[in-house]
Amino acid sequence: MIGMTIGEVARRADLRPSAIRYYEKLGLLPRPPRQGGQRRYDPHVLERLAIVRFAKFVGFTIDEIRLLLDGSPDRPPPQRWRQIAEKKALQVDSLITEAIAVRALLQTTLRQKCPKLVERGLELAKSATSHRRMRMPR
Repeated sequence: MIGMTIGEVARRADLRPSAIRYYEKLGLLPRPPRQGGQRRYDPHVLERLAIVRFAKFVGFTIDEIRLLLDGSPDRPPPQRWRQIAEKKALQVDSLITEAIAVRALLQTTLRQKCPKLVERGLELAKSATSHRRMRMPR
């Protein structure tokens, strides 16, 4: 059996060997067979690492990546990707909405000679309290 060593995979994937071992430990990569005590990787591991890199970049958590790759020897099924990606897109939309609100608050305070930070903080506390009341089941 001949395969890539962990060093070769690390070089080709632009990662450290410790990251590859960590991904194995987390279950993101299958444990490779060993030859002479050394891990030997199938070339498909590079595709899997590319998927992990992309998923991390778009904000997937380790648990989401693990779910995405679960039981898939190589690439995840497209339907599983769509389900997880749609959920992540909703989370990103929420973050964008929140970021826009934060920017508006900052810009408002920057335009004021006296930004009244205490009053703004109290308004946020009232808003958070009323928001929690609206979400609580009765």
